[in-house]
Amino acid sequence: MTGFGNGTRGHPRSRGRTWQRTGPDRATLGIIGTVCAVAGFFALGIVLGPVAMFCGWQSMGRKWSPNHSVPAVIALVLGAIDTLLAVIALAGAATWGNGLL
Repeated sequence: MTGFGNGTRGHPRSRGRTWQRTGPDRATLGIIGTVCAVAGFFALGIVLGPVAMFCGWQSMGRKWSPNHSVPAVIALVLGAIDTLLAVIALAGAATWGNGLL
């Protein structure tokens, strides 16, 4: 029977309960972010750009450190470029000459 400090784990905040992304999970997030960033150049850049940036940032462990993976940096940079181009395209479509205003 476990109770009052006589648990089965040695410490209540053991490594399995901290939800840290390590190993293949980080690599998978970096690849997913890179795919979203590249696909965002062709369609739905305003949606896929921020998704790529989020995946890249999560893949890097929410910090900018020298030991990050290449797909994570590519996802972050291409996602930012993708989002910026989509915002510029939307702003260009909302000018006086296009009939929206």
